[in-house]
Amino acid sequence: MDSALIPKGVRRCPLGHFVLFLAVVGAVLLWGVFAMVLCWIKGLNQTNMNDYYGFALWIWADLAVIALGGGAFFTGFLRYIIGKDELKNIINYAVLIGFICYSSALLILAIDIGQPLRGWFIFWHANVHSMLTEVAFCLSCYFAVLTIEYIPLILENRQADKVPFFHNLSHNMHEIMAVFAATGAFLSFFHQGSLGGVTGVLFGRPFGFREGVFIWPWTFFLFTWSAAACGPCFTILVTKITEAVTKKKLVKDNVIELLAKISGWMLLTYFVAKTIDTWYWASVTAPSMGFFLSDFYTGNPLYGWWILVTEIVVCGLVPALILITERGRKNKTSLVVAVVLASIGVSLNRWVMVLQVMAVPVMSFDNWAMYFPSWQEIATTILPVAYGIILIGISHRYLPIFPQEKELNPVD
Repeated sequence: MDSALIPKGVRRCPLGHFVLFLAVVGAVLLWGVFAMVLCWIKGLNQTNMNDYYGFALWIWADLAVIALGGGAFFTGFLRYIIGKDELKNIINYAVLIGFICYSSALLILAIDIGQPLRGWFIFWHANVHSMLTEVAFCLSCYFAVLTIEYIPLILENRQADKVPFFHNLSHNMHEIMAVFAATGAFLSFFHQGSLGGVTGVLFGRPFGFREGVFIWPWTFFLFTWSAAACGPCFTILVTKITEAVTKKKLVKDNVIELLAKISGWMLLTYFVAKTIDTWYWASVTAPSMGFFLSDFYTGNPLYGWWILVTEIVVCGLVPALILITERGRKNKTSLVVAVVLASIGVSLNRWVMVLQVMAVPVMSFDNWAMYFPSWQEIATTILPVAYGIILIGISHRYLPIFPQEKELNPVD
């Protein structure tokens, strides 16, 4: 029965091995589910959040997966709107990764609000003056778009495709996918930006506060920019991990190199914009509020100067220079190093803009406010990772995710 569900012309590991894999990852998933249930039954006292940290590890994880999932909207934009036809061979995987990231983000939010049954209040009793309202609307709508983009892949399963209705529905959905790609790019621009804008308007938190253009602080545009630059890098990284685990070549090098080249130039321009933003904030914005740059990076080793250098130079400039050079992109080791650094960089940026904002003392009598998450927070943050691995495993086994797999791995 299992072999009848596997796409024709490809090899998969024995069913027993696959079930064992699901069982191991499933155990981690159940640990996270147990912690999630505790948070829902007993409340947010299961966390280590406090008056300083009204949101912490969960919100960092939420912002990080949304940024890493940016590969879906940007790759779709490049494929359907710009017309980079080569990317059709990786767009399915980008959609799957985006689907996992955005469903994980919504799951994290459902845990974070403490009472998920009241989640509909966001929509029915919307605070029209809050950027987070716009984020909630766009996140939900874009997840719906990703679901619509993922459905044709499910319908292309070997058995489902035999049903004429499913076959025709899948074909017709592919024909109009450009509409959903454009809609997704529009929605992503605003919710990625608004997530950055929230920190940028926190006047009482000078580390995150930024001046802006019209009604938007600069962080609005920097968040969108970084997601578009680093999201595709994460797609490449997960593709390479999948190839290593399956011991198969799944996407041709020219496809990976094209996506890497575009990401590299996006990352380089983001590095320039981020450097200018940091310089202006450090030399103009912060001093106007009575702060020196050293006030934000001394006093605690966890948030020392190293974090600024790591985010902007090590995880920004270095991967950008690797990816924009043909020699760097073609070398397998340097390519992996670059996409790993870029993925870490955007995650570190979200960490800084969530946690360091709260840690920095803003009053003369304040000290650095430290925070360490509870095991429940850690377990529920790992939960989406386990869920994502399981969904990737099932999708790779039973769905034609990689169009070039048959060509690259001919069955004797």
